[in-house]
Amino acid sequence: MQVKDTNRNRRDFGVLACICLVLQVAVAPNIALGNGRANLGLVFAGIASLLVGGRLGVLCGFLAGFVFDLSTTGPIGLMSFLLTIASFVLGIEARNRMADDFAGSMRLFSWMTLGVSLFYHVAMLLVGDATSLIDVVFMRTVPTAILTIIAFTPFAYVISHETGSALSLGGKPSKSARSHGSRYDIGNL
Repeated sequence: MQVKDTNRNRRDFGVLACICLVLQVAVAPNIALGNGRANLGLVFAGIASLLVGGRLGVLCGFLAGFVFDLSTTGPIGLMSFLLTIASFVLGIEARNRMADDFAGSMRLFSWMTLGVSLFYHVAMLLVGDATSLIDVVFMRTVPTAILTIIAFTPFAYVISHETGSALSLGGKPSKSARSHGSRYDIGNL
């Protein structure tokens, strides 16, 4: 039986948001690949959207984008707009995708990261922050996507394989049920 504990869900997302915020402000600016830096706001929005989706995922995407906009020199509202759309697309089914299909979640997040990074850096080209389309695609978009996917992977792996947490919604059978068998476990037939 699964019990919906909204306070635990809020607390877990709050802790995850704080971790991503600290990493975005303190660590991400110091780790670069070309002109690209990891986007931990996108990581937080992706995790929230792939875990619960729906309104909460979209709200987390908007807030993560807004905080990202405040912490960078880019135009205010651009990343919040992009992450709101990305969170809507990632969480459209409003279910825990990471527990169901971890590899599929990674593929979906990777494509979404590439798209968000491309649109963000093309917009930065239009406002004069980048010099050319080659700089935007090869020196900013691809490195940003790679670093963001690398930053997303440990969070997603830990959360998707966690048991007993509000963030992982799925459960694994207890050790006694696995070792002694259960009449509801068809794997022991």
